[in-house]
Amino acid sequence: MVVEFLRGFARRRAPRVVPVPGGFAVLDARYAASYDDNKLLVWHGEDPAPVLAAADEVLADRGHRLVCVDDDRLGRAFAPAFAAAGYEHEENVLMVHRGGPPEVPYAEELSLETLLPVLRETWRETLPEVGDEAIEQLSRRSETRLRGADKVVFRGVRGADGEPAARADLYVHDGVAQIEDLVTGMRHRGRGHARALMLSLLAEATAAAGLVFLVADAADWPKEFYTRLGFEEIGRTHSFLRA
Repeated sequence: MVVEFLRGFARRRAPRVVPVPGGFAVLDARYAASYDDNKLLVWHGEDPAPVLAAADEVLADRGHRLVCVDDDRLGRAFAPAFAAAGYEHEENVLMVHRGGPPEVPYAEELSLETLLPVLRETWRETLPEVGDEAIEQLSRRSETRLRGADKVVFRGVRGADGEPAARADLYVHDGVAQIEDLVTGMRHRGRGHARALMLSLLAEATAAAGLVFLVADAADWPKEFYTRLGFEEIGRTHSFLRA
């Protein structure tokens, strides 16, 4: 159910969907610098060669190649061929919330107008070498997420200075909810903002859906943070990137 949600979300937000061996590609020329808006999603097949060829063909006019494999066995089987082709491999953990809803108020909803300056600052901190046009594309791509699910909201909590300190997305569709893109600004870290926001998102998500999940980097520390909040691993996906 979780991977079906992710595929459906990608399809609904993409202006162009192209069949490829083992799955499909999503494309959005308005945000050519956004890997997430221009990628292949694959989940069946046994031979990585047609997938590699499709990535070169479909993403020929992009500065990157991104292939997401949402079957753990297939991702591990494809890994050597993608490594030989110069791709970096990232393993992601699918985590489902098993606890009850926290009794906390919902966090503030952030409009796109409020969110955009925060996104620009975050991307500039993360990618200082990237030009202004790419930063603007990466920031404005949030507009496409509004088409990805029946309910899409951007939530945030503010710091002592009144500025958004932590923010995240919540998507709800057909009884499934995803919490995505949780980020705390560098100058606001270590003050509990992310935990406060996550508790709020869990309260809202569990009230709206029977299944709440998120995707975490298997090699990074936040998955332990999510575990302490009641999430547990149910599976893994793989991303292969050449930039």
